[in-house]
Amino acid sequence: MNFIKKNWSKFVLISYAFFIPLISWADEHAVTCNPAGGTICNPLQNTTSISELIHNVLVGMLTLGIPIVALAIVYSGFLFVFARGNTEKLTSAKKTLMYTLIGAAILLGSWAIAKLISTTVNAL
Repeated sequence: MNFIKKNWSKFVLISYAFFIPLISWADEHAVTCNPAGGTICNPLQNTTSISELIHNVLVGMLTLGIPIVALAIVYSGFLFVFARGNTEKLTSAKKTLMYTLIGAAILLGSWAIAKLISTTVNAL
């Protein structure tokens, strides 16, 4: 019993490694994409080149990242309000805002660099 308690996480990981592929290969027939009918559509089905793949990945990252950045800015604003003059909490709020803005800059900078590279390659 002690062996099971110590190694339960390894057992779960190994069992997922074997059973998840079985579940994903269970449906072999082709299903037409119908989001209204409850099927999940492949967002990369029309991707034919590496540049389109990178574009689709970056659009997905921006779609997920921009709302997260907005929520993080709101959260850091709440940290500033609830600090109430406490220098330690103000320092924590400033760090949170700084790291949020750095993350936003990286997110938007990656988009700008990708657009620059794609327009340069397409111009050639």
